[in-house]
Amino acid sequence: MWELILSFLAAAVSAFAGSLGMGGGGPLILYLTAALGMEQRRAQGINLVFFLPTALIALLLHRKNGLIDGKIALLCLPFGLVGIAGGIWLSRVLTSALLGKLFAGLLVLLAAKDLWGLWQEKKSGGSPSPKR
Repeated sequence: MWELILSFLAAAVSAFAGSLGMGGGGPLILYLTAALGMEQRRAQGINLVFFLPTALIALLLHRKNGLIDGKIALLCLPFGLVGIAGGIWLSRVLTSALLGKLFAGLLVLLAAKDLWGLWQEKKSGGSPSPKR
């Protein structure tokens, strides 16, 4: 029963985070590692299983709506592939505990960045600055 409640709570937090622009993968990985005690690498793999089909659908819809510049996408592709290879290599070299700490640190940095942006917005009179 407790796992069912935690699963429902994780889904609700992921949906809320998604509505704010954060992907649901962050809360999903936190849930899998913290609540279920799953190893970080395995949790990241499960996250990819959810992410890849969603990313493919988003790519197709954005392309259909003319929101993707093919030339720029092709220029970015090699750098993305290098990043993937680097991430795979790091996940094999680093321990699962260190990966978990690095992931937690990344979440703290992202939260701090968002809070800084909110503070700057409030300081400037509450009008959001345009994203570039």
